[in-house]
Amino acid sequence: MSMARSSMSTPASSPTPTNTGPGRMLVAVYGLFALAATGRSVMQIAQTWPDQHLPYWLSALAAVVYCVATVALARGDRTSARIALGTISFELFGVIAVGIWSYADKAAFVAAGQAGDTTVWSKFGQGYGYVPLILPIVGLWWLRRTGRRAAGA
Repeated sequence: MSMARSSMSTPASSPTPTNTGPGRMLVAVYGLFALAATGRSVMQIAQTWPDQHLPYWLSALAAVVYCVATVALARGDRTSARIALGTISFELFGVIAVGIWSYADKAAFVAAGQAGDTTVWSKFGQGYGYVPLILPIVGLWWLRRTGRRAAGA
């Protein structure tokens, strides 16, 4: 009898997974950006090595951020949601900071002999249709929504 009661009740603080419903699309988009940013940054760094170009290294940092966010969102447990919250918050900060920086100091984002080299985050993600600016806002909204469900369960 007591086992039936315990199996029917759920803990009030059980987390709502971030990888369900619309969260699956978010994981897919983050995964796509992880692959794109990783491939782009690896190719750019390899092709220009040993010259140092800020945009390429920022793209590599973006790749790491997207990879961590993808895995954290895909795992969907409470600890992963906290990691995703930190990572996606950093991503939004990065998009805004690098976006402002790329307008304030355009020379920092042009490699010698090349025009228009940018990072994923340059000019608020203009080269990617502003998805890098919108994506962390959607990600934070989703984490807040799933967190609210967990608190209300």
